[in-house]
Amino acid sequence: MLRQAHYERMNEDDIPLNNPTNKTKIIEVSAAVLQRPDGSFLLAQRPPDKIWAGYWEFPGGKIEPGETAHDALVRELHEELGITVQTAYPWLTRVFTYPHATVRLNFFRVTEWSGELHPHEGQQFAWQPSLTLALSRGERGLVSVEPLLPANAPILRALELPTLYAISNATELGVELFLTRLQAKLNAGLQIVQLREKNLSGDTLRELAQRVVALAHTRGARVLLNGDVQMANEVGADGVHLTSAQLAELHQRPAVDWCAASCHNAEELRRAEALGCDFALLSPVLSTQSHPDAPHLGWDNFAAIAAGLSIPVYALGGLKHEDMQTAWQHGAHGIALLRQAW
Repeated sequence: MLRQAHYERMNEDDIPLNNPTNKTKIIEVSAAVLQRPDGSFLLAQRPPDKIWAGYWEFPGGKIEPGETAHDALVRELHEELGITVQTAYPWLTRVFTYPHATVRLNFFRVTEWSGELHPHEGQQFAWQPSLTLALSRGERGLVSVEPLLPANAPILRALELPTLYAISNATELGVELFLTRLQAKLNAGLQIVQLREKNLSGDTLRELAQRVVALAHTRGARVLLNGDVQMANEVGADGVHLTSAQLAELHQRPAVDWCAASCHNAEELRRAEALGCDFALLSPVLSTQSHPDAPHLGWDNFAAIAAGLSIPVYALGGLKHEDMQTAWQHGAHGIALLRQAW
């Protein structure tokens, strides 16, 4: 799987290709992931008069002096697509150096807008299905148009992640009751589960993992096993979820398809990012049932710590399903739930 940054929208007048000093100057860009309620997202084809003409990308453009990233997003989408942004959530930030420039791409997920899409620059549009829709249609990939700008892969991979990350609770519920509830949640659309059972080990955990993986895979959902790369591979799990202690010790990403990490501060988040993790959890956001008097981040600190990260971050700790929108407003990809998930 390619892991490159998204190529920004810019033309020859914005950044002269023959100026080597542009490599050291960071060009700020806003980029939009327009998403319908079903999760499908918009790609736009670059018009004939632009560099990389004919390639497909996420719409957006350069941030002008005095503008915020959000202001630039609103302006660019109105100028290029003819729509007025109503709701946009801060999401990922990626920095990438090209032969002619270094850019910082500030991605927003745009979920509400008014007006009809209109190609003000003569470009073509294409709605791409969410992973859930693609699987339901028997399709293997997310994107049906080509060629794509060569640095879109990390954004597309992040879009494969649902907004809810469920953490198992088999020890407290009992294995059979947990599996019954897991089946019900999978039938209702749950797409990713972390199997985290600290009080189980050996054959007991392996048997549970095999049953969870079998159930999840019948519904196209993913399973990440907490802390044990070898067992994750043995039972056919989709990846591993690293503890913060493992994150501190590792020097390279485990050889798994999906890798996540538990983090509690900015340093750990940056380490997860540098290690190549696909996403991270940041906790505790609020007071939790198990540790009601322990210090917690609060939403403002969560937003400050997660800002500027290039990988999706889930909020965890004391949350409920109804906290999803608050999490989005503070830069989270979504929320992770333990007891509340079941």
